[in-house]
Amino acid sequence: MPQATYEDADLILKLYELRREEKLRRARDWFAREFSARTMAEVQQKYPPGSEENAYIRMVTSYWEMACSFLVQGIVHEELFFETGGETLLVWEKVRPFLAEMREAFKNPAAFHNLEEAATRRIAWLQKNAPGAYESFQTRMGLNQAIK
Repeated sequence: MPQATYEDADLILKLYELRREEKLRRARDWFAREFSARTMAEVQQKYPPGSEENAYIRMVTSYWEMACSFLVQGIVHEELFFETGGETLLVWEKVRPFLAEMREAFKNPAAFHNLEEAATRRIAWLQKNAPGAYESFQTRMGLNQAIK
């Protein structure tokens, strides 16, 4: 892999700066601490459309889908992206249980494709560079099954 450039670092810093925006920061905090759903029905029941929580979910997932699109499209240096943050994996693990159901409901098989691809690559990167880190993350998150 080619060495990261100043442009890569600048994009990472810009993505970080966006994450610091006050409302997105609140949404990210809520999502990390409070969001808990395993099915689309549970999402709809707990966080109905029009609720602040539903807005938070959409904010966090769309931010990370956008950021991950830069990785998937080769716009940002993969190693630098993985070395500077792990929140992508947190978001992926929370969305993953109901993603197939969401894709079917929305008739969009590509929904959150970039998030999924980035998470899959991040897991492989962790397994290569920090064996056991993904499993430790899953344990801390209370998860019991790895991405296949």
